[in-house]
Amino acid sequence: MSLLTSRPASPAETPPAALPTTARGRRRWLYALVVVALLAEMAIAMITTAVEQSPTIDEPVYAGTAVVYLQQHSLRYNPEHPPLGKLVIATGLAFAGVHLDPAFGGDQTQLGRHVLYESGQDAGRLLLLLLARLPVIVLTLLFGLVVFAFARDLTGPAGGLVALALYAFSPDVIAHGSLATLDVPVAGFLVTTAWLLWRARRRPAVYAPLAGLALGAAVATKMSALAAVPVLLLLVVLSVRRAYGPHWTNWLRGVAAAVSVALLAVAVVWASYLVVDPQLRWVTPPGVPPFRGLRALAAWLPFPEPYLAGMRIQFGLEDQVWTTFLFGTQHVGSLWYYLPAALLVKTPLGALALWAAGAALLPALPHLRPAAAYVLLPTAVLLAAAMTGSRDLGVRYAVFAPMFLAIAAAGVIELRRRWATVVVAGLVLCTAASSLRTYPYYLPYANEAFGGPTATHLHLHDSNVDWGQDLSRLAARLRQEHPGERVWLVYKGSGVPSYYGIKAADPLAVPPAEVHGLLAVSDSAVAKADARLAALIGTSTPIDEVGHAITLYRRP
Repeated sequence: MSLLTSRPASPAETPPAALPTTARGRRRWLYALVVVALLAEMAIAMITTAVEQSPTIDEPVYAGTAVVYLQQHSLRYNPEHPPLGKLVIATGLAFAGVHLDPAFGGDQTQLGRHVLYESGQDAGRLLLLLLARLPVIVLTLLFGLVVFAFARDLTGPAGGLVALALYAFSPDVIAHGSLATLDVPVAGFLVTTAWLLWRARRRPAVYAPLAGLALGAAVATKMSALAAVPVLLLLVVLSVRRAYGPHWTNWLRGVAAAVSVALLAVAVVWASYLVVDPQLRWVTPPGVPPFRGLRALAAWLPFPEPYLAGMRIQFGLEDQVWTTFLFGTQHVGSLWYYLPAALLVKTPLGALALWAAGAALLPALPHLRPAAAYVLLPTAVLLAAAMTGSRDLGVRYAVFAPMFLAIAAAGVIELRRRWATVVVAGLVLCTAASSLRTYPYYLPYANEAFGGPTATHLHLHDSNVDWGQDLSRLAARLRQEHPGERVWLVYKGSGVPSYYGIKAADPLAVPPAEVHGLLAVSDSAVAKADARLAALIGTSTPIDEVGHAITLYRRP
């Protein structure tokens, strides 16, 4: 028999002293070692990335808000996102020794800059940012165990390893799991909810309440999780009915369980606000748009007033017209197919093949068919909701896909054919090789079919490529290879170039004829260059790139 299916020898068959040295015992240790190695590889990749990258655009706002939560217990900053994800970030910043000026009265962008660049010594800035990122890194690793356990429940130990490997080598999960942002936490909590509901098919009294807590954590982290609530509550009903039998009374029991799960989720949302401010002091900021049309129904949701105000802000952002950059062309407004296209670019080819095969096999194989509702249905609903959004800013809006689809991919193991095992192993190795090749530049990753990370900026922009993360790398490159040169900088991000020792001028603030020397331009700015910047770039010679996110040009 194989490592994964053999029956352990009984104590009567094997002397107790010999049990630890049996083949099965050694194989169990080897299996555990592989799990640890995959998580260790992922941890190293994320920590290295976290240390080397400067703040991305959203991080200073979340870090600054987390500090306000800790020191002032105020909800006034960043109301467009619920508090839980920022409370997670705060667990790291609690050890940072940040001193926030009590008289500070700027907006949330200014708050982030104040916390990261003005609240301590320069030597402590890197540590402060790392402390903000570490809790999300830990959470990302824990979600890896959830993906592993979910797939193992469905397809056995081999499937668990396949899913964990795809998760651990996912460039998108590594990239966003190493940042103090909310995208990976909300996705991970949703995957955890689905897994707990799958387990509730056998023990609903234990796992349904835990699923309610996980669902509440997702909704209390980011409002985009609300799209998954109806389908997850439906899964509660199905799980309870499966556990207790097909009698019609068990459908009623399932509905009662779904109500209980929903109430638990609402309680978690309220708790996340009350942890910040037990008195729930809140004044709606000026300019928050009202609910209109069908959106007015959201006002009836049983959430705190700050949460509802955040929903109104999000609706206002969705009503704005955003520009999109896809496959070298800039578009005004969103594209419904943007996220699938971006995932096609930014997912390793081996993973894409396994995702597709797993998504096809999960509903096709009779013994896996029930799992399709728990793995594929939430993925489809979340992706459909994200595709209707107006902000085509990156695959981070669909980072749940590499998590759920890694679990689906494990289903290929269930073909029970030797060739299938060989093919799965080969595709996992291809995924790992592609991921390792991009180290440590995970944010601008693109697969080999689209030219790799050096060509990502030709197809996508913003958080797919250049989210402001490479100021520190730019500073090092300028010191090492261009000391003393005149530098002009067009930077898209929230970092402060001067704090990294970058002495640069704005080329758009002077006549083009005065711009000579070295021109550094964020690739997101290149993608959306106006006529003036495009003219400067067109009359310059590209000579280098930094982190696949900033291009250096020589000006005559």
